[in-house]
Amino acid sequence: MQIGELQIYSRIGEDGFARLVRAFYAQVPDDDILGPMYPPDDMAGAEARLRDFLIGRFGGPDRYIQQRGHPRLRQRHAPFAIDQAARDRWMQLMSSALDQAALPADITDTLRSFFDQTATFMVNRS
Repeated sequence: MQIGELQIYSRIGEDGFARLVRAFYAQVPDDDILGPMYPPDDMAGAEARLRDFLIGRFGGPDRYIQQRGHPRLRQRHAPFAIDQAARDRWMQLMSSALDQAALPADITDTLRSFFDQTATFMVNRS
């Protein structure tokens, strides 16, 4: 069962998104596909950007937009070769992070669906 997306922040707050994003980025540095896409000296920045984007997207403060403007996800990710394998690995790591974050099941379902659609949208190489 899915809930309204804008209700998510009111239910899990900053802490829920922080746990999720922390669990995701804990896996990235050692990943053979995704790790090389992230500058090792900016992992904390990448974590903050994703956390702030998700918080704003799901009903919380719009810090991401205030600091960086419109997300323009495809444009911002254009320099990275995101093929089906990278998309699938991103989903694998995010699915693991969703499991680790132990969010309510309806929120996990809604986020998993959002991530699945967004990850597919981000593919820019065949």
